Amino acid sequence: MLGLGLPSLISRIITLVIAFTIHEFAHAWSADLLGDDTPRRYGRLTLNPLAHLDLFGSLLLVITGFGWAKPVPINPYALRSKTPAGTMLVSAAGPLSNLGLAILASLPFQAGLISPFAESGRFLPSPAGFLQEFIFINLILLFFNLIPIAPLDGEKVAEYFLPPRGQEILLQIRPYGPLILLAFLFILPSIGINILALLVGVPARQILSILIL
Repeated sequence: MLGLGLPSLISRIITLVIAFTIHEFAHAWSADLLGDDTPRRYGRLTLNPLAHLDLFGSLLLVITGFGWAKPVPINPYALRSKTPAGTMLVSAAGPLSNLGLAILASLPFQAGLISPFAESGRFLPSPAGFLQEFIFINLILLFFNLIPIAPLDGEKVAEYFLPPRGQEILLQIRPYGPLILLAFLFILPSIGINILALLVGVPARQILSILIL
């Protein structure tokens, strides 16, 4: 399902435009709802994909199944003036939007309208093939973004729920977050250690099988 044949490539491109746009819009909308107009002022309270897509992150998603969009700027102090959980809620909104998209795309399978075993064509994905790719990538984005390492959403979610000692550890490793993620994505797999497959790929496939069967 994750090969780069033409049907899979088409599915991934359509999926990344929808999934990344909705993910980042969810951040912007939830921040705006909680009283922070920063995303609106930066033009991010929109469903226009051009406002959200990051070139390298998008290419990486097409090639590897992992990727990212442009982060939505927020003002944590404006959020916390409404609720102490403001930053956590805005951070969680993105991954939850991917879960919502995955569930929505699974409804034709759940209703028996589409068989998950239909094969894609040579040049275009079948409806079943496209929806499975769409669901899987959204689940990948869900679990990937919930990893508690900066700059991923999961770091802010974990920070809210952890005790002070745990928050201190997250703060100490925050500057090294991008390097840790690069190691997870490229360095460790090159020596046969694939942590992301365990943290992201395994649960994504398990949820996919539940949603489409």
